[in-house]
Amino acid sequence: MTQSSIPNAFTVDVEDYFQVSAFEKRVSRKNWDTYESRVELSTNKLLTLLEKASVCGTFFILGWVADRFPDLVKRIHGNGHEIASHGYWHRLIYEQDPEEFSQDIRASRDAIANACGVEVTAYRAPSFSITRRSYWALEILVENGFTVDSSIFPIAGHDRYGVPGAKRDIHELVTSKGNIIEFPPSAWHIGNFNIPIGGGYFRIFPWALSKKAIKESRRAVGTAMFYIHPWEIDPGQPKIHGTGWKSQFRHYTGQRSTFGRLEKMLKVSSFSSMSQVIEAASALRRAAD
Repeated sequence: MTQSSIPNAFTVDVEDYFQVSAFEKRVSRKNWDTYESRVELSTNKLLTLLEKASVCGTFFILGWVADRFPDLVKRIHGNGHEIASHGYWHRLIYEQDPEEFSQDIRASRDAIANACGVEVTAYRAPSFSITRRSYWALEILVENGFTVDSSIFPIAGHDRYGVPGAKRDIHELVTSKGNIIEFPPSAWHIGNFNIPIGGGYFRIFPWALSKKAIKESRRAVGTAMFYIHPWEIDPGQPKIHGTGWKSQFRHYTGQRSTFGRLEKMLKVSSFSSMSQVIEAASALRRAAD
């Protein structure tokens, strides 16, 4: 095995359009059930795309979604994708206390297990909200049986997330409760700018820039981590108004072109699940020792 044979990680945060952090001041969690759900429609569209491309990825599923759409979770699992947790209520970790966070991740694991029989061991925080002020969450993840995290975004300048100077490669973090593997989302650092390769950045930046960022991430750390949300390929979703221009711009820009960009990306880059990428990288390190 060589460095070039290690695939990139394709990851999906399975949540509905009205559950994003940018809208939480306008959309109360107690009213989520009153909104038109689009998560099945858009996730199934992603599943079809990945099936055509022969790609299995990692799906971080919100517990709330798993409780209400168990058949969707079964389809994701049945299609060979890795199942992981995105928490239950999509609450920023640094706005919870440790007990609330423990309850949230346990509820998410139960909901996913009830839906598809999988006991998840990988986690991604809503809005990548493990930051320097919420590193305590890593210990709680370990205590609850999680072995992999993908929540620490090694960037600066975002108002909700980011840890400037954090490691960009797959690495192990030490906590008082044990160790956990961190697989951070990727960003190309060029000068004073960060060019992440997933989510809103993938929608807003030109495709050529995202393609370059994937290449540069692989050059820097050996692989790239891509992430997307189902609502990002659904321009027909109902509009949430009154959230401010920044939230509107981040959420809605580029939704009509994102599916086509995904098709292009899957043709020019090799992708697999997070666990398979971790294993491939580990095998390469063992071979080099």
